[in-house]
Amino acid sequence: MSQILPMSAELRERTGTGGARETRRAARVPAIVYGAGEDPQPVSVLRKDLIKAVQTGKFLSTLYELDLGGARTRVIPRAVQFHPVTDIPVHVDFLRLKEGATITVDVPVHFTGQETSPGLKRGGVLNIVRHEVSLTCPIDSIPEAIEIDLSTADINDSIHISAVTLPAGVVPTITDRDFTIATLVAPSSLRSAESDAEGAQDGTGTTEG
Repeated sequence: MSQILPMSAELRERTGTGGARETRRAARVPAIVYGAGEDPQPVSVLRKDLIKAVQTGKFLSTLYELDLGGARTRVIPRAVQFHPVTDIPVHVDFLRLKEGATITVDVPVHFTGQETSPGLKRGGVLNIVRHEVSLTCPIDSIPEAIEIDLSTADINDSIHISAVTLPAGVVPTITDRDFTIATLVAPSSLRSAESDAEGAQDGTGTTEG
């Protein structure tokens, strides 16, 4: 399950463009905390802390506890805006969470067992269809990642969502089909060899005259 990580924050007295610029000059990033039936709350977080969190690759599926001068609020990031040139975060939206709430998050897919996969050993190629899977989760049961074991996967195997064991109460947002997460396909050299072999068997292979 996702850990609840601490993040220091400060209330913003000034809002609007001028206030946001002032916040950024202080090496902080303006943010807004909203939801749970309460008024939106303008805050800021340290830029270096935010960059470090974003670089984990799972920022938008991680729970945080914002410390606002001793008052703690549990949130999950919902959107990050980046500078178009420097790619530095310039604004964050945090969703305030109530106890027992259910939310939808995009959870990253991680693969294990590549070193023992029969298909990969034969030169197969892992074709990742979904790098993330959208899940509906209780806030206390958000998976950090979806782990898929490839240790027995062979060429032409497909991994579907039905093969994934999810925590209790966690369900995919797509419920009308058993969607594919990844496939293990043959390398082009093997496909060519198999095609030549089939051609020879049915008499359509090439011959030298």
